[in-house]
Amino acid sequence: MKLSMSMCHQSPRLIGIPTGRLKMDMLCRRWQKERIVIVMGATGTGKSRLSIDLATQFPAEIINSDKMQVYKGLDTVTNKITEEEKSGIPHHLLGVVNPYVDFTATNFCNLASLAIESICKRGALPIIVGGSNSYIEALVDDEDFIFRSKYDCCFLWVDVSMPVLHGFVSKRVDQMVKKGMVDEVRKIFDPDADYSRGIRRSIGVPELDRYLKCESVLEEENCAKLLHEAVCDIKSNTCHLACRQLEKIHRLRNLKGWNIHRIDATEVFCKRGKEADEAWKKLVIRPSVSIVGQFLDNAAPAKNPTPVAETYFAQCLA
Repeated sequence: MKLSMSMCHQSPRLIGIPTGRLKMDMLCRRWQKERIVIVMGATGTGKSRLSIDLATQFPAEIINSDKMQVYKGLDTVTNKITEEEKSGIPHHLLGVVNPYVDFTATNFCNLASLAIESICKRGALPIIVGGSNSYIEALVDDEDFIFRSKYDCCFLWVDVSMPVLHGFVSKRVDQMVKKGMVDEVRKIFDPDADYSRGIRRSIGVPELDRYLKCESVLEEENCAKLLHEAVCDIKSNTCHLACRQLEKIHRLRNLKGWNIHRIDATEVFCKRGKEADEAWKKLVIRPSVSIVGQFLDNAAPAKNPTPVAETYFAQCLA
C-alpha cells in the first residue's frame, strides 16, 4: 500500500499512531546498523555466481575477499570472473593490487572497510564474496569489535559434497589449461622467483616451476610428462585448499558461533546443462534470495526515511 505525501505528513494522532511509539520507532531506525551479506564456500562452489545473482535481485555492489584474486594479472590461474560475467555489477578489490607485493589481512580489512562505507553511502548493499575465510574473520571479528558494532551480517555458505566438488575441480583445472593457464604463468616465470610472496603464491604457479625450467632442454615426451605431473599437483592442491576452507567454515560456525546459512548445491553439480541451471535457481538462488530478503526486511536503512515511513504507516493502517 502506498500512501500520499499528505498522509505521511499528518499528525500521528490523526492516523491513530501513539506519539510515543512513533518517536521510539524512528529513534531505533536512526541508530540501526548497516546490513552486509557475506558469501562463503570452498573453491569452485559457485560463490561468485551467487553474488552476481543476489546483486541482480537487490541493489548491491560486490567486494572480493579472495586473497589471490585481489592481485592484477593471472586471471585464468586465479579464476577471476570476466567482465561479461559481472553483468554490470560494480566490483571492488578485484584485480587491483600490485602482483609482486604482499597483501595482508590488515590491508584487506582497511580497503574492504572503505569500500563498505562507500557502498552504504550510495544506498546499496555490500556483498562480500571469496574463499579467503581468514580475511573475512579478520574483518568481522576485529579486536575492538568495531565492525560488529557498525554492521549486521548475513552469512551464506554455498556447500558442495567434497567427492562431487573434487571431481568438478579436476575438470575445471583441465579447462583452465585449455584456456591458456600455462602460457599465462610462463609470462611471469622467473627461475629465481620467491613463491611465498604476492600472486606467485597462487595454486598453479609454483606447481609449474619445474616444467617451465626444463621445457627448453628436455625432449617433447619428457616435457609432456612434467606438465602432466604439474597439472596433477594443481588438482591435488586445489582439493586440499577446498578441504581447509571447509574446515575453517565449520570452525567459524561451530566454535565461534557465526550464524552461517548453509545452501546445499551438491545436486546442481551432479547435473548438466539446463537441468543444472534449473537446479541452481531452485536450490541456490531461491533460498538465498529468501534469506537475504528476510535479513533486509527486519529493518530498513536509516538514511532512506520515506520508504520506511510508508512501510510503517501501511502496516499500522492495514
